[in-house]
Amino acid sequence: MEPDDSINVLGGPLQGCSTDPLTGFFRDGHCNTCAADQGSHTVCAMMTAEFLAYSKYVGNDLSTPNPQFRFPGLKPGDHWCLCASRFLQAHDEGCAPMVNLAATHKRALDIVPMRVLEQYDINASEA
Repeated sequence: MEPDDSINVLGGPLQGCSTDPLTGFFRDGHCNTCAADQGSHTVCAMMTAEFLAYSKYVGNDLSTPNPQFRFPGLKPGDHWCLCASRFLQAHDEGCAPMVNLAATHKRALDIVPMRVLEQYDINASEA
């Protein structure tokens, strides 16, 4: 599994998303992707209680620890590489989390329009 080039949606080098908890399709702390990543785990998002509840409701429980997979469970404030389609679904439902554009892989744009990602830019909200 050769990763795609590590380029973010802004056209620059892909920044890290999280090492605690360790995230990414490759569990390298980045939202890197490759052809085998059918879920396109490319959107670096900051978890919220609302999004975690929504994700659990639609069948992907990200908040409950799963020790056999060394998954600690996520809590509000954690950063995580989300599937681009789940992010877009959450956007459509009004509960998408904020994203770090510099840590979001350019392949996310295959699924999520840039104008949508920009609405959730975590750095714009901190300005």
